[in-house]
Amino acid sequence: MKKLNRIARLLLPCLAITGSTAWAAGTTGQIDTGDTAWVLISAALVFIMTPGLGFFYGGMVRGKNVLTTIMQSFFIVAMISVEWFILGYAMVFGTDVNGFFASLDKIGLAGVGMNCLEGGTIPELAFVAFQCMFAVITPALITGAFAERMKFRAFTIFILLWAIFIYNPMAHWVWGGGFLAQLGALDFAGGLVIHILSGVSGLTLCLLLGKRSGYGKYPMIPHNLPMTVLGATLLWFGWFGFNAGSALGANALAANAFVTSQGAAAAATVTWVLAEWILNGKPTILGAASGCIAGLVAITPAAGFVAPMPAILIGAISGIVCYGAVAVVKVKLGYDDSLDAFGIHGIGGTWGSIATGLWASTEVNPAGANGLFYGETHLLFAQVVSTIVAYALAIIGTIVLYKIVSAFMKVRADKNEEIAGLDITEHDERAYNQAVMSTGSPFESISDSPLSAPVSTISDMGTNSHNL
Repeated sequence: MKKLNRIARLLLPCLAITGSTAWAAGTTGQIDTGDTAWVLISAALVFIMTPGLGFFYGGMVRGKNVLTTIMQSFFIVAMISVEWFILGYAMVFGTDVNGFFASLDKIGLAGVGMNCLEGGTIPELAFVAFQCMFAVITPALITGAFAERMKFRAFTIFILLWAIFIYNPMAHWVWGGGFLAQLGALDFAGGLVIHILSGVSGLTLCLLLGKRSGYGKYPMIPHNLPMTVLGATLLWFGWFGFNAGSALGANALAANAFVTSQGAAAAATVTWVLAEWILNGKPTILGAASGCIAGLVAITPAAGFVAPMPAILIGAISGIVCYGAVAVVKVKLGYDDSLDAFGIHGIGGTWGSIATGLWASTEVNPAGANGLFYGETHLLFAQVVSTIVAYALAIIGTIVLYKIVSAFMKVRADKNEEIAGLDITEHDERAYNQAVMSTGSPFESISDSPLSAPVSTISDMGTNSHNL
């Protein structure tokens, strides 16, 4: 009996949390079924983006690491969803405390049920589901920076800690009524919270881990570009839910975000392809896929605040700037951001956040503010400050978390594990039936073999620098 009492005392807090979701029969506001349907559909669209990201990244790695890369995105969907429902939503959207923290009054979704979201027209649970998908995809973006060299156990611990201590605070500061929101920063769908944070954290982590074995000496080319294009297509498709869904209703603002998203993505695709065509002589499908993602990243913070023509300009500039970051800056500096998480998401998100401060207009969204080109300067100031805060949090937070995780476990795969491939060494699986390579090893990728020609310049591998 005493043992049963002790067990009961341990379980009571958990039962209290799970029993406090308050499935109310009535509502506190007027729920609109059309708005609710759109937000739920948008949540599903954003959900498909993370597995789509797994394909986008998976096609760009070598064949011996494709399952590991897809597994990272797929597992994040599950792990971060659990974290979000138990803790994340409360940390982000709980009652604000002094601009920096939430009160955790909604821990375990306490008090969250079928009642109407305050000030909205949808059930709060629909908002929980929609925001869950944002929390899921953000850490998944980081995996492109350290692809092919991080052990899975360390990956899971680091990503979970990152979501709790980096993503959740930043999301609260911007979206949950925190100090950056009070400053006046605008981030319609995640330029600050998602793309800058993940891109800069990815760059920091890839520098801490070091380069892949053989990087810069042997070609590390994408093993399946059709898979990458499929992933990019799923991302482009899901992004309409990402941006237009952030209007939280089936309304004119959602239509504006939809059109601005398409315009920016299309413009960036064109400018990226033109840039590589002019500089390297040939256009590539990898460049086109990368360009569309760069445009979507850049328009994300601005989608609900700018008109279609500025959106096209934002996207066009993003295609050029992100291409330069990937094909020129990374090559000159020599860091191994494997799949260009920083070059596309970090740089694209930075440009998009600043561009919001230039072209935002209250004619598009009365709840926003006017940017520099509409006669106001405060918004641009708020965007710059918020960008600096995002960079600082991402860099410092990633270093601290990396040091904590590395103190307890091995973070990086060793050289032999990299040569064999993480699919085999970490998961005991293989994506394809591989023939024995000329080196005599069934595990060794030809791109690691000394028989392969070294890559001396970017032109040796085509017009894009992914996986050099």
